Amino acid sequence: MLAPRQKTPFPKPRGRNLWFVIIGLIILIAIGAVAAVRIEYDRNLSAVSSSTKTQYFTVQSGWGMNQIAVGLEQAGLIRSASAFDTYVRNSDEQLNLQAGTYVLSPSMTVQQIVDKMVKGEVSKNLLTILPGLTIQEIEKTFAKAGYSQTEIDTAFNPATYNGNPALASLPSGASLEGYLYPDSFQREADTPASTIVGESLDEMAQHLTNDITSGFMTNGLSTFQGITLASIVTQESGDPSQEPIIAQVFISRIKQGMMLQSNVTADYAADLAGVPRSVDIDSPYNTYLHTGLPPGPISNVTAAALQAVAHPATSTYLYFVAGDNGTIYYEYTADQHQQDIQKYCQKLCAQ
Repeated sequence: MLAPRQKTPFPKPRGRNLWFVIIGLIILIAIGAVAAVRIEYDRNLSAVSSSTKTQYFTVQSGWGMNQIAVGLEQAGLIRSASAFDTYVRNSDEQLNLQAGTYVLSPSMTVQQIVDKMVKGEVSKNLLTILPGLTIQEIEKTFAKAGYSQTEIDTAFNPATYNGNPALASLPSGASLEGYLYPDSFQREADTPASTIVGESLDEMAQHLTNDITSGFMTNGLSTFQGITLASIVTQESGDPSQEPIIAQVFISRIKQGMMLQSNVTADYAADLAGVPRSVDIDSPYNTYLHTGLPPGPISNVTAAALQAVAHPATSTYLYFVAGDNGTIYYEYTADQHQQDIQKYCQKLCAQ
């Protein structure tokens, strides 16, 4: 009689085999992660929605990739600023995006938007009021568009717009400086200049919400003063993320009776007088010589600047300087501020 066969035990995996299993799992996880990232990236390059409603988007001269990408995302025209940035760089088109005003819609993909900007397919029949422009610069924009000086004089006379809610805070005798909201406006051959200015004022009125004006009051500012400070903030920074801190610095200085010492106010005063720019110019607009706000706005304003003045940061800085590298450095004391100037602002601050 044969003896029963012994069962051969299943061999246990050796250490080397276990490592193969672990490495295989890691590879599978990595492949899955890469695939997930790729799927999300492709999704972010797709259209935001099926809406074909068009809107104007202006790429300002001198804008970098980040400003364009963030602007498109904030306008609801792309899903992700970082995905847009990556796509443009991978396409090696970052130096080929052209300034101008484009007609875009949420139904366009990132590729379609980039192609449009690379080809410079700017919208026709538009008059664009760029942010941060003085009233004189805006008048020149109208002159270049073909309007006569007589038309411009009428269009830029505040009396032409009696009853417009945007001008409720405008002091008697003041110009429209600071009140023309920046945007692109449709213009046909027979569109009066006053129609475009009126539309710009209407937009300004829409941005002067109760939230904004009450925010001004909370910070001890009238609506006119709030717009004046917003114009300074607009001039001081091209980065909306920094504007609440800049506004906080100026509001803190006003409350403490300190001079604003803003170079852009002195520049405005010099340009107004037609003399070389200097922080020593004798003008009520020069906040290096006079305490408090200047007599009025020094340019038009952005929604971000209005928001920053209405709701400044909660920090307590009293000084800031923009370094040669574009970074803004904030400090609490004059000594710290001077150290920042010597360390970070050798070129710009010497001008």
